Amino acid sequence: MVVKKTISLKDMNTPEDAKRVSETLHDVWGIRNVEIQLDKGEATISYDEKAASIQDFHQAIVDSGFEVRNEEGPIKQ
Repeated sequence: MVVKKTISLKDMNTPEDAKRVSETLHDVWGIRNVEIQLDKGEATISYDEKAASIQDFHQAIVDSGFEVRNEEGPIKQ
């Protein structure tokens, strides 16, 4: 089943940052689509939940040098 989620990021400020996040997310198995909203600091992803979990995408973002914000606060490496 394909699901759509929005991930909020800290310190994604430039087009180069957005490109790096997009490329990072595209490398995760199961990804279908990535939309980056640089002005909001968000990435909206569609992915196959049988192939990946949201935690896989969070970890990929953290590994690429960014912080993920969620309801509980930032996720750090």
